[in-house]
Amino acid sequence: MDLGAGMKAQSSVIIRTGGGHARMAALPQIRISAMSSPKKIVIASRESQLALWQANFIRGRLLELYPQTDITILGMTTKGDQILDVSLSKIGGKGLFIKELELALEDGRADIAVHSMKDVPMIVPSGFTLAAITEREDPRDAFVSNDFSSLEELPAGSVVGTSSLRRESQLRARFPHLQVRPLRGNVQTRLRKLDEGEYSAIILAAAGLKRLELGYRISMLLPPELSLPAVGQGALGIECRDNDPDMVEWMKPLHHAATACCVEAERAMSRMLGGSCQVPLGGFAEIFEDVLTLRGFVATPDGSRMIADKLCGKPESGEQVGQQLAQNLKAHGAEEILAALA
Repeated sequence: MDLGAGMKAQSSVIIRTGGGHARMAALPQIRISAMSSPKKIVIASRESQLALWQANFIRGRLLELYPQTDITILGMTTKGDQILDVSLSKIGGKGLFIKELELALEDGRADIAVHSMKDVPMIVPSGFTLAAITEREDPRDAFVSNDFSSLEELPAGSVVGTSSLRRESQLRARFPHLQVRPLRGNVQTRLRKLDEGEYSAIILAAAGLKRLELGYRISMLLPPELSLPAVGQGALGIECRDNDPDMVEWMKPLHHAATACCVEAERAMSRMLGGSCQVPLGGFAEIFEDVLTLRGFVATPDGSRMIADKLCGKPESGEQVGQQLAQNLKAHGAEEILAALA
């Protein structure tokens, strides 16, 4: 098989990797060209505590760059925030979290929008562009429980809450004796439901807990071989109108090249697989010593079948690595799973 320049196959149908926090190779950062500072920047953000933390984090970074700029946050409630009694996979997916923000960009109420990259659809709508992808926080999933320190400790029949088919499929495949039930709401709501006894444990993104200074609630950080992260998990994206080149340029100092290479590889894989909330898949790339390793899987929702593989290549070839890995997964049988989910 021709894998293209800079790629080499790592044949494996089951993921076996000793994962930890993603460590990034030092790649050149994009530097802003000499130009005047913006007079004003309005940041569109969801109004959840985590989303506002992320928007304020970007605001702080921008104020360091442009201290004379008036930078404000436009808080918004999205359809994804409003509908909490139905799983995302049944109401249109994570894109529901950003559509209202894009409308604010489109009509000029906002200049940029800050998103969790795992919420950004694989195809950015016409008229918009991702101007920057920031350095990744811990990309792993976190096991949170008040009574148990790991998934392995949970007794048969224990109820585990999660909002994603990706996590659910991996849990059902590896821990078939557990009950997996839907869990929606913001981070605080999910923790409250755990504390009220609705669940024995819940699975959340470690990045969100750490950003909200709730890292102490984490009972165990799940290594990628146990719970492969979502595409883009832990990274933030800054979206702008593509007809606003000055704003795009002003965002460039926040762009983290190594993280972007990894996220682009993950998104390319997911895009070719039709990735959405309706498809249980995971994708996670890391860079070590100038080698990008991308791991990915596609599974049935009940975890009865899981196709996994990995591929290595140069960081700058991330998109090609992602595309080829998607083809490899399809060749191993992912095509059949995807067809059944269509």
